[in-house]
Amino acid sequence: MVSNLEGPPLIEILNPAEIARARETGALVAGILQAMKGRATVGTNLLDINRWTGEMIIAAGASSCYIDYEPSFGRGPFGHYICTAVNDAVLHGKPSDYALADGDLLTLDLAVAKGGVAADSAISFVVGDSRPLESLTMINATERALQAGIAAAGPGARIGDISHAIGSVLSEAGYPINTQFGGHGIGSTMHQDPHVPNTGRPGRGYTLRPGLLLALEPWVMADTAELVTDPDGWTLRSATGCRTAHSEHTIAITEDGAEILTLPTQQ
Repeated sequence: MVSNLEGPPLIEILNPAEIARARETGALVAGILQAMKGRATVGTNLLDINRWTGEMIIAAGASSCYIDYEPSFGRGPFGHYICTAVNDAVLHGKPSDYALADGDLLTLDLAVAKGGVAADSAISFVVGDSRPLESLTMINATERALQAGIAAAGPGARIGDISHAIGSVLSEAGYPINTQFGGHGIGSTMHQDPHVPNTGRPGRGYTLRPGLLLALEPWVMADTAELVTDPDGWTLRSATGCRTAHSEHTIAITEDGAEILTLPTQQ
């Protein structure tokens, strides 16, 4: 899930003990996402994915960042454990009574808190045996943009360096870029400053420091940068009905660069 940040600026710098707890939270988020990806087969209902996610969060002694989340851009509390966005849906996908079909492009976005520290990650993939080239190409572009953003992150770098790296990959791949929603700081709460747009100018913005956590999340729509909101008040879709993709990792800025906290144990 991504957000326009609200309220006064909040940028947290975590100490080594908090970073250690962030690693544990990140591993939990990555593990749940991979488990749900494995269960997201043809015929799987999105509400079941939500239920299974909730069971895993509770069993781990963690808490959902989404259940009570109620920002100004959503209608009421989100009320679910995971975002499930299908095909033309890209952000804040509210789980509904929908059974996945072969060839669906599904994005799962999950944020969890444990030990006082949150982690946030998203993956996009195609369900079933179909392999539509447009969908796979778009997913690959967001994953490459994410890796470029991570590579640009490190102590002394600026937010604009990350944004420029992400935007360069997406632009070169031919995708329009929406800057209304993007990456963000994360720590004791899910959404914090600084905002990390998916395009920008290098050398601009907040200077990164060791101990800063960022959730970087390139997302694209095949042929538009315009979003529309579902009647559910949450799910954001492409205005043209085109397919979409979204990739996200939580990273920690270290003395040596950036550490990915939400990397699956098996790639």
